[in-house]
Amino acid sequence: MLGFRLGAVALLVVATFTGQANAEVMRPQARPDVVEARAMIGPEMPPTVELPAVVPTSNAVPEPEREETVAIPTSLAPPEIGPETNLPLPRFVSLKTDEGNVRRGPSLSHRIDWVFVRRGMPLQVTAEYGHWRRVIDREGIGGWVHYALISGNRSVIVDEDMLPLLRRPDADAPVAAQLEAGVIARLDECTIDWCRIAAGGYRGWAPKTALWGVEPDEIRD
Repeated sequence: MLGFRLGAVALLVVATFTGQANAEVMRPQARPDVVEARAMIGPEMPPTVELPAVVPTSNAVPEPEREETVAIPTSLAPPEIGPETNLPLPRFVSLKTDEGNVRRGPSLSHRIDWVFVRRGMPLQVTAEYGHWRRVIDREGIGGWVHYALISGNRSVIVDEDMLPLLRRPDADAPVAAQLEAGVIARLDECTIDWCRIAAGGYRGWAPKTALWGVEPDEIRD
C-alpha cells in the first residue's frame, strides 16, 4: 500500500490483483473549511434581546379565518433573479481564494464572523447587494462576502465516504478511484442522476445524491 499527497488532496493507492479494478483513495484537506473569527476582532458585542413576535393580552380579538389558498408548485414558480447580476437565486459558486472574510453585513464596516480557508470550496449565493453576496456553505455557515472572492467555476464536496468514482455513469462500471468524504472536486457535466467530477488527477462519474454543490434537477453538458 502506498500513500502520497497530491496538492491539497492526499491519495492512498490501493493495488488489487486479478479480476479486480485498481482503486485510489483521496483524503480531504486536514484543516477545517471555516475558522471562527471572533478571537481576532476584539471583545464580543453584548447579546441582543428579542421580543416575542406576539404578545398575548386578556382582551385580544381573535384573528378572522383566512381564505384557503392554493400553493403553486415550485417547478411552475418563476425563479428568483439577483438584482445585481440577473442570475438565478439561489445558485452555486466556488471560493476563489485561500482565505475569504465572511462579514455580518454587506460592507467593510461590518464585523467579520467567519473566515473560509479552503480554496475551491463550493458555496451557495442566496442574496445580492451591490458588490456583496450573501453565501452559505454545506453546513449552513455563512454571511456576506465581496464578489471578488467568488468564482463561477463550479465545484462540489463529496458527502459520502469512500465514494466510488466510476468510469461511466453506471453503477456496474469499473472504479477509477475512491473519494473520502470532504474531498473537493471540480464539477464537469451532469445528467439527471449522475455528475462527472475530477479530483487529484482522476476523473469519473458519481451519483448526484452523494455530492453537495449541484442542484438535484441540474443538467450540465
